[in-house]
Amino acid sequence: MRPTRLLAAVVLAATSLYAVPAAAAPAASVADAPWSVEPADNAFGPDRQNYTYTVAPGDTVDDGLLVVNRGTTPLELAVYAADGFTTDSGQLDLRRKDAKSTSVGAWVRPSRNAVTVLPGKAASVPFTVRVPADAAPGDHIGGIVTSVEQTDPASKQPVEQRMGVRIKLRVGGELKPQLTVSDVHVHPSLVGGDATVTYTVHNTGNATVSARQKASLAGPFGQLRAESGEVADSPSLLPGDSWKASVPVRDVAAVVPLSAEVTVVPLLTDAAGSTAPLAAVSGEAHGRVLPVILLAVLLVLAGGAVVVRRRSRREIVGG
Repeated sequence: MRPTRLLAAVVLAATSLYAVPAAAAPAASVADAPWSVEPADNAFGPDRQNYTYTVAPGDTVDDGLLVVNRGTTPLELAVYAADGFTTDSGQLDLRRKDAKSTSVGAWVRPSRNAVTVLPGKAASVPFTVRVPADAAPGDHIGGIVTSVEQTDPASKQPVEQRMGVRIKLRVGGELKPQLTVSDVHVHPSLVGGDATVTYTVHNTGNATVSARQKASLAGPFGQLRAESGEVADSPSLLPGDSWKASVPVRDVAAVVPLSAEVTVVPLLTDAAGSTAPLAAVSGEAHGRVLPVILLAVLLVLAGGAVVVRRRSRREIVGG
């Protein structure tokens, strides 16, 4: 079987892009795709950007996908559902067709696994969402995807172009939005009194949340504190996902033991689109930042020690 790579990013409701994994080929623009996809205009209403359902375990939902051929030749597209995940760059993507899905991708059943659309025409693909009776409460993210395999003119290798619409299911039950912070590290800069604090944010709850974040460095007893200042919020993290953050801190005190403190505030968005901050969580680490002058002195001393050792060895050999 020939290898398949991802050429175009998956489109969310024909408006925003899923990210292309780093190992994949460069993404084509939305304009390059000869077709578009959108939620069907039905009892759920017109002009939807994606699919959002609030359901109970055991529920069944019937909906549809509209596929429009904007090209000049017939299109035969594969149709499948897939689980969502957060990429390393912080964007939402969908599992590949050959990857196993255990959530939305396993619960959504398209009425057919392929559709043919004539030029300038549209085709509807009904699908059913069957929520298991033992489905865990909270948010489940995935999507319904259309794709076609083509040949990349440059590499002559097969590539898959995908377009799809996001599906967000919130299963009834106790909602537990929660973040944790781990792997906090201090990385001093070799130029100036700056440092970088890195850490990992884990979504350990059952709701999709983003994180308002900040970091600080301080000496003993909290003295000589330096704040990171305003930091952009993290991307939305799906339950079970993680995000590796890197935050610069300026004007850090030197030659003292430093404590790094990271604080993240989970941000939960409700069905109406309102975002509310929750209780903050934090993580700590320790490190040391040296000023450039002291580093230079240490390097000179280290270099001098090497020269002295070499001379001593020569004298012994010569003697």
